[in-house]
Amino acid sequence: MPGSKSNLVSLHEDVINDTSDLSEMKISDEKGSVEKRTMTLIEKNGYHDSVYINAAKIFQGIHTEKRKDRILVRYGDDSVSPRLTFKDEYSQRVSYELAFNALKYQDLLEEILLDSCVYPCQSIPDELTSLLVVMLYDLQDRKFQAREIFDEEEPVAEVRKIEGYLHSFRTKLAAALARCRIKHDALSIEYILPETIRKQEQRASALPLCVWINTYKISLQDVFRDLEKKGFTRVETVSDFDRYTYCVDQHCHDVLVFPSSLKEELLNLDLFADCKLLLQDKSRSLAVHSARALLNTGDDIIVAHIGSHLTIAHMSVLTNHSMSRIFVCGVKSSAKAAELRNLFSHMGCKNIQLLHEDFTEIGPTDPRLQKAKVLLLLPQCSGLAVGNPIDFILNEHGDAGLLRDLFQGSVSEDKLSILAERQLNELMHAMKFNKVQAIVYCTCSVYPEENELVVKKALESGVEGNKVQPYRLTPPVFSTCSNSKTSTEIFFKMEPSEISSGCFLAILAREKDSSEKVSVKDILARAAAKGLLDGMVVEKSKEEEKKHPKVTQRRSNITGGSIEPKIAEVLHRQTVSTIKAEVSVSKAVSNIHQKNVNRTKSYVQLKKSINPVSDTALPKVLKHTSPLSSMGKAYQRQTLARKARAEHKRVVLKPVEIVLPPVITPYVSPQGRKPRVSTHCFHGWTGAKASSGRILPPPLAKVVKPPVLSHPRPWL
Repeated sequence: MPGSKSNLVSLHEDVINDTSDLSEMKISDEKGSVEKRTMTLIEKNGYHDSVYINAAKIFQGIHTEKRKDRILVRYGDDSVSPRLTFKDEYSQRVSYELAFNALKYQDLLEEILLDSCVYPCQSIPDELTSLLVVMLYDLQDRKFQAREIFDEEEPVAEVRKIEGYLHSFRTKLAAALARCRIKHDALSIEYILPETIRKQEQRASALPLCVWINTYKISLQDVFRDLEKKGFTRVETVSDFDRYTYCVDQHCHDVLVFPSSLKEELLNLDLFADCKLLLQDKSRSLAVHSARALLNTGDDIIVAHIGSHLTIAHMSVLTNHSMSRIFVCGVKSSAKAAELRNLFSHMGCKNIQLLHEDFTEIGPTDPRLQKAKVLLLLPQCSGLAVGNPIDFILNEHGDAGLLRDLFQGSVSEDKLSILAERQLNELMHAMKFNKVQAIVYCTCSVYPEENELVVKKALESGVEGNKVQPYRLTPPVFSTCSNSKTSTEIFFKMEPSEISSGCFLAILAREKDSSEKVSVKDILARAAAKGLLDGMVVEKSKEEEKKHPKVTQRRSNITGGSIEPKIAEVLHRQTVSTIKAEVSVSKAVSNIHQKNVNRTKSYVQLKKSINPVSDTALPKVLKHTSPLSSMGKAYQRQTLARKARAEHKRVVLKPVEIVLPPVITPYVSPQGRKPRVSTHCFHGWTGAKASSGRILPPPLAKVVKPPVLSHPRPWL
């Protein structure tokens, strides 16, 4: 027996030496490696007692339940939702991480407990089995070394009991782990996981980091200069990443993308400590930018769910230079409201108003929301498209069941049906707000039941009624820095990949009323929000304001060039995207476009009820005819005056013939003919284009001879 005991001890030492330690793999010559290594080693020394308790409660609710005939380890009753209390954000994060790791290795940990005969144990009730499994995972992760006890922490009796029990059986547990690795032919326990889970973890660990710039506190250019001073190099795309590099996101101009390996160093920068840069998943930035592009000057916006305070703060930053207010629904407790106000104040956000009612409890005619024109709906969803589930749960107050669904790779049909029904009800409720003109609907789901089908059912419901314009789908519009073809589709979809998480985005906008008039100011403000004017400012001419106070301004005073080509581009983009979405083109846009055309194309109109004729279409032969009557001269002066204001572009018109009253002219031909009565005929026609593009006049029409008059001037 002593020999067998020594063999177990040596086996225990081999297991300790062979167990991989991730902290050793992170040691490198890069800047900040010392800080990284120190933080990792602290984590490997164990956690506070409260972390183990919270992790056990989370694991109790998400562990995999097996069939009754296969249950060997019992976890007690989990019908009651546990109440979690976290000391700080770090404790909350490591509690979820510890519970998620216990879930991934649940089968392995149960096998170790049974093989080592540590379980079952009469002194440990089923209610503490979750704590036993969680602490076993942490023990093997520390290579079965004792945990460091913190003096300042308050001890928890259950934790100390389980810890002592596992420590007394640590040799048997290490031997059981070694046998499991031999059985599965695995170099480490990571290789025991299914291949799909391992690939998913590798993708999540390598996912680039997205941060947005808080322009309340710092400008984009100052951020670029600051990063350059700290040794960061700006590159074009994610594929160009190499150590200390970053790039600007292709869809959102204020979002920067960094390599995942720089997370610890980035969070230690002053830019993050001062809330000048904020780390958040890109899907929320896409939703916020889509909502901002739909706002006009002074429009309010409704955020249907509290979600992450970072999303609301980003919306506030983008509406910094407008009079817009942001109404956030669902802030139930006064303590939560005070916490949010403190966070928003620290970030410089001042245009946010918190509402304690849930979104579905607020009536469409609520007087507080009568100026709201855009509604941002980020409903609770399955979330299987997210790259980092822990961050999503912590930031979006998501359900911990996402960890189980993500591990299993799917969501149960019952849960999916419940989520889809709730999302449909919220979207239909949003469509009842008559003053709202657009709804931004965004999820992090991969299921059509939560995405396209919800939007389709809501549009088919007709819940908005007949008294207002119906909703139609319209493609999302991002900044001009976007070069993605996806944004030209009706729906914006990003599949989960190695460079980004997945998301679904849809915009429902009301059809424009034909009688509705939209000012140029709103059109240009919306174009500026989309980044289409490159920061140019359009000013009205004071003289034209006095002359035409009720006419929409069309002239611009711009330093360094004209803005008309950009406005035309804006109008063209709106027209093309609207055709693709099968929605009506805005009357305001078409009216402004038509007015701009009329300013550059001159048409000559007679005050009589006759067809108009352009002077540019007249042949030169007729322009130099014999002297006209007073009526003819007045007409000629009118056409010449209008011609002076027209551009050099020729206008193609249909042929028109105008016969003026006959006039006796003192014309004498070289052959000595007598004076004759002549009729002045003006001809307008559509000229044929030559190969060079110049308009050529057709042959002259024959002069219409008037009938013989008994009186030379019958009109007198």
